[in-house]
Amino acid sequence: MEKEAGPATAGVRFDDPWYEASAVGWGEADGTGAEAADGAPAPEGSRPGPGVAEIYLEVHRSAAFREVRRRYRRFVAPAALAFLLWYLAYVVAATTAPGLMARPVAGAVNVAMAAGLGQFLTTFLLTWAYARHARLRRDRAALDLRWDTQEMTRGLADRPAGGGGR
Repeated sequence: MEKEAGPATAGVRFDDPWYEASAVGWGEADGTGAEAADGAPAPEGSRPGPGVAEIYLEVHRSAAFREVRRRYRRFVAPAALAFLLWYLAYVVAATTAPGLMARPVAGAVNVAMAAGLGQFLTTFLLTWAYARHARLRRDRAALDLRWDTQEMTRGLADRPAGGGGR
């Protein structure tokens, strides 16, 4: 499916290498930069280097990228599972043990209300823990990876991208 540029974006060129990164060979006839989609040949004397797709595939295969993804999964999977089990326990207890949930804890506050407030509290705590984990364990590595990727694609900014004439 081809994207059509609206009147506001006609002729606009996006230099951000993360924009449309999954479009392999986008704007290139054979993925090497030899010929743009509009049929304009590459400038004389320019040696076709790796295209954006190859650079992103190289980054995707890198140990640094795998490490960032591993750190992400090692936090998110257990945290999501724990929160889901806690939520399901609350719902199951509310439907199968109404006597337990109606038990007063303090004054007019019963077990169901305390557990419901606990759901909100754990949501905020989990959000805080996720942000802290990202800041301490992943953000620097991901930023370095993005910086390196932008450095690798910097020379590609002079190539025609997308078929729009320059």
